[in-house]
Amino acid sequence: MNVYDTLKSLNISLPPVAIPAAAYVPFVKTGSLVFLSGHIAKREGKVWVGQLGKDMGTSDGQLAARAVAIDLLGTLHAAIGDLNQVKRIVKVMSLVNSTGDFTEQHLVTNGCSELLGQVFGPQVGAHARSAFGVAQIPMGACVEIELIAEVA
Repeated sequence: MNVYDTLKSLNISLPPVAIPAAAYVPFVKTGSLVFLSGHIAKREGKVWVGQLGKDMGTSDGQLAARAVAIDLLGTLHAAIGDLNQVKRIVKVMSLVNSTGDFTEQHLVTNGCSELLGQVFGPQVGAHARSAFGVAQIPMGACVEIELIAEVA
């Protein structure tokens, strides 16, 4: 299975690496692991602002998490040059800007996890995961996700 063929079939074009908004780098490679810094949700090139449980529902949050996954794939491609070299998506950590009574952070994060599974298949794309509800994310973004991948 060629990852780029899968992306094409899903009508996904990889974006360029986003310029960091603070004092950090978009990724760090060490050994066979690549750590991707947190990526915030964007819609039409702008920060996707919102709070789950207040002005966004779970389905909108899933779309935002999927958008983050696409940005993460663009950064991972830039980090390693060929997404077919990914041996395993190891871990995803998701922060969901949500009200105190919103309890579907795990379902929001499925928007990212499910896309990674589609792109890489179950052997490579299945990953460990954490999903947290937080009071705020930089720039008011609704979702922020970071990723760790093992590469060949």
